[in-house]
Amino acid sequence: MSRVLITGAGGFVGARLARHLLKQARPDAPIQLTLTDQFALPPDLQNDARVVAVQGALVDQAALFSSGFDQVYHLASAVSGECEIDFELGLRSNLDSTRVLLEGLRKAGNRPRLVFSSSIAVYGPDPGLAMPAVVADDSLPAPQTSYGTHKLMCEYFIADYTRKGYLDGRSARLMTVVVRPGKPNGAASSFFSGIIREPLAGQEAVCPVDLTVAHPVASPQSTVLSLSALMQASREQLKRRLAINLPAVNVTVAHMLDTLEKVAGKKALSLVRFERDERIAAIVANWPRAASSDTAHHTLKMVGDASFEAIVQQYIDDMRQSGLSDTALKGLA
Repeated sequence: MSRVLITGAGGFVGARLARHLLKQARPDAPIQLTLTDQFALPPDLQNDARVVAVQGALVDQAALFSSGFDQVYHLASAVSGECEIDFELGLRSNLDSTRVLLEGLRKAGNRPRLVFSSSIAVYGPDPGLAMPAVVADDSLPAPQTSYGTHKLMCEYFIADYTRKGYLDGRSARLMTVVVRPGKPNGAASSFFSGIIREPLAGQEAVCPVDLTVAHPVASPQSTVLSLSALMQASREQLKRRLAINLPAVNVTVAHMLDTLEKVAGKKALSLVRFERDERIAAIVANWPRAASSDTAHHTLKMVGDASFEAIVQQYIDDMRQSGLSDTALKGLA
């Protein structure tokens, strides 16, 4: 039986990844998922006999991490806006917890394969080094937020533990995941989902930046499939210890809202109100405007999303399948 650990499994991406792995499991290759988060897991995961649920802070779970896992998805993180507001929270949640995890895995001694969810927030402009118009796998990181700095530091932690032979690590720089269901979170990027999600539900949304803001995004399903594919890739296929960009759709806010109007009509579009937030705008201004993913696409054959319209349609389909369309899609024309 394969033992798989997912940190941050109560979050949207983590829970979706867990469901994907459970669905893909074969009778001849059973798995046991250990899902850990500070918050309770969704009921469907708690009630699955193949799931072991562990609730609590990662920094307190050293014994669990040293118990021996075959595969680890490290998704847990304090998000961008939180890290800017509370510096110590970011250090504790992103750096201290990762160090505890890696040390536990090292002590277990079985060299597990680990996928770390990094972020394109590792890129940014530097006074002596302009950020490329399109950031690539080989673009030099220069994070301009604490969150991006933490992610880059964890990438290097994992690369060094891999070099030393303690684990087989690979880091994935995630694009901003849209459209996330539910309520906004503390991420500075939260509005990228909000300006689509809220109008589709017939609710007003506030956009804190202007129409020209550009950013790479990806759907939840593309993100989950890419994380799973990265886990399955052999060291010979990957050919690197350093991080790779996951597939992206490069969009502007204007294009996102054009798509909203195309899918849901003018009434939904009219629910988006522009109210500039200088704090959010300053953070987003230091993020990449576009990204490429050559290793993911050409070496590992990840597909990604076809278009932003396909991303929005995925959200609509998810809401219908989950039985939430009466509230989540009230604004759909």
